[in-house]
Amino acid sequence: MANVIVVGGGPAGLSAALFAQKNGLETTVFDTDQTWLHKAHLFNYPGIGSQDGTAFLETLRRQAEGFGVERVDAEVSDVSESGEGFTVTADGEDYDGDYVVLATGANRDLADTLGCEFDGDIVDVDVTMETSIEGAYATGAMVRAEEWQAVISAGDGAAAALNILSTEKGENYHDFDVPADADAVFGGMAGE
Repeated sequence: MANVIVVGGGPAGLSAALFAQKNGLETTVFDTDQTWLHKAHLFNYPGIGSQDGTAFLETLRRQAEGFGVERVDAEVSDVSESGEGFTVTADGEDYDGDYVVLATGANRDLADTLGCEFDGDIVDVDVTMETSIEGAYATGAMVRAEEWQAVISAGDGAAAALNILSTEKGENYHDFDVPADADAVFGGMAGE
């Protein structure tokens, strides 16, 4: 059982997964590799001079997997509340988690199936990206009518993960690293 199940492997989903896993929550990402980022070229993303979207995505995947995020190449067909958490059905198999982050771009079908409240055509979330269902988060294009940007989606995923971490730790949690942290994680190869 994962602590966090993320549906979608674009910038929002992988950012949520990275933040959660890096800070001790077992995280599984369901990714069909259908993200719009494959059609993008990034030169409006802070810190990225100019990079093909697919190349950026591969870097983000390696980073998340490097911290232990499990990526499952499967399409999620259902998500439902179960006990204290959620059950996600993908390719006929059920997976359980304490939290679920929906990061499926503009496809809002799973949020609708789960019973999340909508504001018009978009999923209604609070500032932490939590939906009307406690422990369920929605990110990116599914919560924004026209603001479809990789950097916004990544921020949404990070906000969702930080709220999950705050809930788990029982206090406001901040994911802020210093050079010594990077040296400990990467063995003195930080920034290389």
